[in-house]
Amino acid sequence: MSSEANWNKQFNIGVDSIDNAHRKLFSIVRRLIYVSKNENNGQWACAEGIKYFKSYAIEHFTDEEAYMQSIGYKGYEMHKRLHDDMRYKTLPALERDLLESNYSQESIHHFLGICIGWLTAHIMIEDRAITGKISNKWKKDHTGKDMDALENALADTIREIFGLQTEIVSEHYSGENFGNCVIDRLTFHSKEGEHIQVFMVLEEKLVLRAVSAMLDMPLKKLDKMVINTVRELSQKIAGQVGLHCGLSLQYQLETNHLMTLEQFQHEFSAEYFDYSLLLNTGTGYFAFCIKLG
Repeated sequence: MSSEANWNKQFNIGVDSIDNAHRKLFSIVRRLIYVSKNENNGQWACAEGIKYFKSYAIEHFTDEEAYMQSIGYKGYEMHKRLHDDMRYKTLPALERDLLESNYSQESIHHFLGICIGWLTAHIMIEDRAITGKISNKWKKDHTGKDMDALENALADTIREIFGLQTEIVSEHYSGENFGNCVIDRLTFHSKEGEHIQVFMVLEEKLVLRAVSAMLDMPLKKLDKMVINTVRELSQKIAGQVGLHCGLSLQYQLETNHLMTLEQFQHEFSAEYFDYSLLLNTGTGYFAFCIKLG
């Protein structure tokens, strides 16, 4: 993981104050990776390091937003919403995960994986767009009733199928690696020829817990039987979410196949996703992404 946190010049956007802040953030992450691997540093060192990362990141967001306003950046509102998602949802949710697990290695890996992935994608796309080097990725934001309906549908479905309560970690999940997982891609079509692609990313421990509960027997690894069960569960989840959102009769399943993390992240970097949610079920992380058209 440490190599992912190294700074390189391709992250520079050409604004010294912003580039310096980004270097500092990656430096804090590298230190956190080191601390997390050293058992002698203990929980206190991790807690202090994570607190410092959060404080510095929020300070940087404020400074970056002031810069965007000073130059009249047209993508300011969307960019600020991405910052706010990290400020008010992702970082607090990750902190709660750390506290409730007493800074377990798993929760630390969640924190580091999501923060490294978010920083990398955000700098390379959204921040570079500030200076006109490229176009920003998140061109529109489904907020309000549409997002609330989807979040409620997901919460209801996961409670119905897994018997688990959910917490939203991010409303703008960008394909960050949060651990060993199974990724399923489902394509649906309507009679009018419209297509919807649904991507589900289920953390391995969530998968094993769910299938173990279904069979009433402990399962320790992802074998072929478990993977096939996940594919069926994915269809059930998509169907139930569609039912809650009133879409179940409009679309029929066309294809269902598994993806590697690399394939999924490539898809994410190449295409715009209309909805992209990351949730914590208390037993494992779960991402639900939709691409329309």
